[in-house]
Amino acid sequence: MKIFFILFIFIFSNVACAKNLNFKKIVDLKDPWGSTFIDENNILITEKGGLIKLVNINNLNINLINHNLNFLEHGQGGLLDILFNNDFVYIAYTENRGEWKTSTSIAKAKFDNKGLIFKNIFQANPPIDSGYHFGSRLAIKDNFLFASAGERGQGMIAQDPTKHPGSIIRINLDGSIPEDNPRFKNKANWLPEIYQIGIRNPQGLSLSPFDGKIYMSNHGARGGDWFGEVKKGENYGWKILGWGGTNYSGIPIGPKWKPGFTKAIHYWVPSIATSAITIYKGKEFSEWDGHALITSLKDQSLRKLIFDDLANVKEDIIFKNKVGRIRDIQIHPKNGKIFFLAGDSLWSMEKN
Repeated sequence: MKIFFILFIFIFSNVACAKNLNFKKIVDLKDPWGSTFIDENNILITEKGGLIKLVNINNLNINLINHNLNFLEHGQGGLLDILFNNDFVYIAYTENRGEWKTSTSIAKAKFDNKGLIFKNIFQANPPIDSGYHFGSRLAIKDNFLFASAGERGQGMIAQDPTKHPGSIIRINLDGSIPEDNPRFKNKANWLPEIYQIGIRNPQGLSLSPFDGKIYMSNHGARGGDWFGEVKKGENYGWKILGWGGTNYSGIPIGPKWKPGFTKAIHYWVPSIATSAITIYKGKEFSEWDGHALITSLKDQSLRKLIFDDLANVKEDIIFKNKVGRIRDIQIHPKNGKIFFLAGDSLWSMEKN
């Protein structure tokens, strides 16, 4: 009876939360992937198939922006995350390296609403013939650009610091290498751009406006999704660790965690297919300030983590099955309303 009562309260509280929310479809898109506000009225959006669109969230005008990226839409790859910062646009994309080989690459352009002339500032090597696990999210802290590079379905490549796939990248905003990256401290065999290794398919990356730390989410295989902190010179353990999941064949991968590897803050088993994340700060949901918002694809949910006490992380399901598979999340820079790329649309969420 006690277990039933607790379960009832949990379900009721989540349903009540969802009922107090208002969802609005802003515009229809095609396979949208990344988004970034350039001001309080306009949001820049990538579509995986190769288009960059500037959407006015008030009058719903869509401006198609030309670009010069040598991309290849291949499996999970195409145009990926996009980030506006101080009049510049940074983009992660699947670069066409010839003969179906591709890399998770990053380019930079001065913002122009008529066209973007990008120049590469990072290229994950080696190029790989695979349509899987590109990552890739971007975050800026101070004058450093952090990026997540997936392991392209190659497993143990994530344990090889002489190769970029399966790692967190940290470069200066012009693409040069920070002098205090792990390579120049105590990781002499690491590539100079690599900040952390042992990552599988990282599709969430966000700077906290509260503690100044970079946080990330990562897909496991069958189970083993997680949310954790980016930590300099450390190793999340893929594919030595399985984070609680198994191979798609059902064969165990490895332990959830063991000493010597970075321990995630929160795990999901079975997998919810974690996607973009953000650490909330805003007016609309001010009671959520400092909480992590985790989006998901397969589970089609928005989850909230209270993680100020790492020994007692609390999770709430804000909603499920309201807007479809959620690929990206953004907080409006002025009013704090939440915007999603979900399904083939841009959505907003506010209080009723």
